[in-house]
Amino acid sequence: MAQSAAITWSEKTAARAAAVPWYIWACALAVTSASFGGVWDISWHESIGRDTFWTAPHLFIQFGGILAGAAAAWLIFTSTFSGSAERKVGCVRIWGFYGPLGAFMCCWGGAAMVTSAPFDNWWHSAYGLDVKILSPPHVLLILGLLAIRFGAVVLILGEMNRAEGVLRRKLHALLLYTFTYLLGIAIAVFQEYTFTDSMHSALFYLLMSTMVPLFLVAVMQVSDSRWAATAITGIFTTLNLMFLWLLPLFPAQPKLGPVYHHVTHFIPPPFPLLLIVPAVALDLLRPKIGNWNGWLRSAAFGAVFLGVFIAVQWPFADFLQSPASRNWVFGTDYFPFFVPLDDEWVRHVYTQIESGAAEFWMRMAMALAIATLSARAGLSLGGWMQRVRR
Repeated sequence: MAQSAAITWSEKTAARAAAVPWYIWACALAVTSASFGGVWDISWHESIGRDTFWTAPHLFIQFGGILAGAAAAWLIFTSTFSGSAERKVGCVRIWGFYGPLGAFMCCWGGAAMVTSAPFDNWWHSAYGLDVKILSPPHVLLILGLLAIRFGAVVLILGEMNRAEGVLRRKLHALLLYTFTYLLGIAIAVFQEYTFTDSMHSALFYLLMSTMVPLFLVAVMQVSDSRWAATAITGIFTTLNLMFLWLLPLFPAQPKLGPVYHHVTHFIPPPFPLLLIVPAVALDLLRPKIGNWNGWLRSAAFGAVFLGVFIAVQWPFADFLQSPASRNWVFGTDYFPFFVPLDDEWVRHVYTQIESGAAEFWMRMAMALAIATLSARAGLSLGGWMQRVRR
């Protein structure tokens, strides 16, 4: 009986040691809720219009901010006031408070998101119901979203870099999942320039080179997996396809004017960018250049990302502009109710963004330089992430 009790106690102790802390699950749920709410909110604006603040998407977004902020605040206060030296292991000290660095980020991000809500209400009352994505309250919200996503990643890293065995593998899976949302927000901030009619412009590729290589290279640095970049772009693609195929199943109709399109269901986000292809190329390239210096590796990563992305996205854009893509699978015949009928996007023609060949090639050269700098920043960020312990 004593031996059986000892075995049971040992198994329970091992299970507790391999369990992911609840506050990490809470932050992962917060990131998911805020991200899903954000996609749904954009669809709501495109299908119905901004009728009131108390819509389900807004509540999902704010729930994410409140949950991340509350979990992080609990972790900070218990680490500060418990009086236990053990509780302060893995903590940093900021303004007299102790807690993991990621918790402070999540706490700030949650506060920024909650603050953006009344600010956004006032802004819409003063300047109109539907304004640009990058309005001041939206920028504050985006910064808050970025903070809780980055904070969740850093919180997971602090635990993962101190863990071993089963717990490390669980935390690594959560790391890849939450990193996907960092990649998503890097693309979402440029949403107005990523529609199909812009995909033959140099500006489109320049904007995609600004932050995407940073996060792809960073996750390759910090992950235990050979296919880390492929994994997060695969999750990103899967989530976007889910939104594309599921949102049109739910009814919606415009409540604002002018209405240029007969909308009867929610308008989904466009077909996801083919980022998984350059991600596979980067994962294949990484072991071949592992002993190069930082700038040479950055140049190789930047050139491969941009070259492969152009090679696949440019011809795929031609397909998306063709009648063959105007179905539920690719969704190129979904348009927000407020987009005029003479818009290039609606007419399936490319927008002439650059004035001529000289400006086009100058921006392409800038895109290559920016992709290299972004990859170099990713190497530095990934190196810092590898050292995170608290």
